[in-house]
Amino acid sequence: MAEVGIYILIFLATLSGVELFRHWSLRRSLFDVPNERSSHTEPTPRGGGLIIVIVCLIAYSALTFFSNGRFNYGYLIGASLIALISWLDDLFSISIIWRFLVHSLAALIAIGSLGYFGEIYFPFYQTVSIGSAGFLLTFFWIVWLTNAYNFMDGIDGLAGIQAVTAGFGWLLVGKFFGAETFGFYGGVLMFSSLGFLIKNWQPAKIFMGDVGSAFLGYTFAVMPLLMQNELPPAFEKRAILLPFAVLLVWLFAFDTLWTFARRVLKKEKVWEAHREHLYQRMVIGGLSHQFVSGLYGIFSILTVLCVFLSLERKYFENFTLVFVGLQSIVLILWRRFFRN
Repeated sequence: MAEVGIYILIFLATLSGVELFRHWSLRRSLFDVPNERSSHTEPTPRGGGLIIVIVCLIAYSALTFFSNGRFNYGYLIGASLIALISWLDDLFSISIIWRFLVHSLAALIAIGSLGYFGEIYFPFYQTVSIGSAGFLLTFFWIVWLTNAYNFMDGIDGLAGIQAVTAGFGWLLVGKFFGAETFGFYGGVLMFSSLGFLIKNWQPAKIFMGDVGSAFLGYTFAVMPLLMQNELPPAFEKRAILLPFAVLLVWLFAFDTLWTFARRVLKKEKVWEAHREHLYQRMVIGGLSHQFVSGLYGIFSILTVLCVFLSLERKYFENFTLVFVGLQSIVLILWRRFFRN
């Protein structure tokens, strides 16, 4: 019951904090002004994700530092750096070079304090030891997801609903493996994001901004390392944590990689802003933000349930892979149908 009470407090703190931040932004005219690449038409306050950052990091520190001693300085420092550079970018538009350098530093700090993925489980095959190559894989994974999550924050509710489902997924996985602190933090991310989502659902009263989306991307990238750090060294299934991390944000991962590959093949400048993501083309084609975000949310929560069931029933592993494959095909076909 105490855990439920804390979750309710997290939800209310974020909800009220976002509303206060929104009024503060209105007084200071901190708006996201629409341009030719935007999916919204009205100037809207942005940067509300700062409240998610503050609430989640306070909860993480209180839980791990003052409660059970599982505090990790690397995650706290890395997440704070990500939030800081992203907040500055929301305010002043920071060069991509500086952002990449800070993202890289945050990834290295996380790896230095939490380690890296030394082995990976490949479905239909086996667990493969990758040794020191895991350092590069882990670095790339953290930097990539930090940015990918930011790229996907382009319509009302999408980044928020993904955070709710991914947080719920880590809550279930943590509970299943007995990583109580880790599982609890998954719940914190879930309920804090839900508090923000109330204000961000179409028509959005406030946007998350880079400060929120980059923080969530970084956090979900580091989550398997945090869980790995809490479990015993002899834990046999640590190789599945990275595949689980990918599955819990599957549509964000797939949409980003698919769009990147298409732009490379079309010889476009992939570093420039665009409106070619699958979710963006669906909105341009006439679907509402509510529908597209809801579709991504439904697919994501069903994937979470499949992942959880695969922990107990081996055959659900195959079903999960088929299901995420079908999701991907549906989005591609829908994108072609609604191309504009």
